[in-house]
Amino acid sequence: MGSPMTPLTAPDHYRILTSMLAPALLMAATGSLLVSANNRLSRVVDRLRAVIAIWKLHPSESRAELDAQIARHRRRARLVLRACLLLYLALASFVGTSLGLAVDALFHSIKLWGLPTALAVLGVLCLLAASACLGREVSLSVRSFDEEIDLELNRPYRADDRARP
Repeated sequence: MGSPMTPLTAPDHYRILTSMLAPALLMAATGSLLVSANNRLSRVVDRLRAVIAIWKLHPSESRAELDAQIARHRRRARLVLRACLLLYLALASFVGTSLGLAVDALFHSIKLWGLPTALAVLGVLCLLAASACLGREVSLSVRSFDEEIDLELNRPYRADDRARP
């Protein structure tokens, strides 16, 4: 019976696959954030469309509050869109990291030097920036919600309020 296999004595393909595992986990995390960000963007767009529909029905003297809501929702949509773009760039960076590691390991004649590491760092920085954008959007969301509640609570009751979305 031979000696047990260790990471130092394992065949090269095990070492390659092991090194590709970290970018794969980061790709999965980035994908989860993308799903969440796309859902947030969808909700912001839906809310913006509802506010615009109300805006069209109200006379011009009562539009100032709605204009402020529209501006806040547009800022939120831009933040989520920026986060999505950063997340897609992070995902591409992690895919590039994984491919770079495989190419570097399989084709020793191609020198990639620090390209896989640079791509991984770029991906992590994009994740950080996207998280900051999403955090800012959540803050705007809560502030917008608070302001909408305050407006509704301070507004006199009208018979047509039951028909509002």
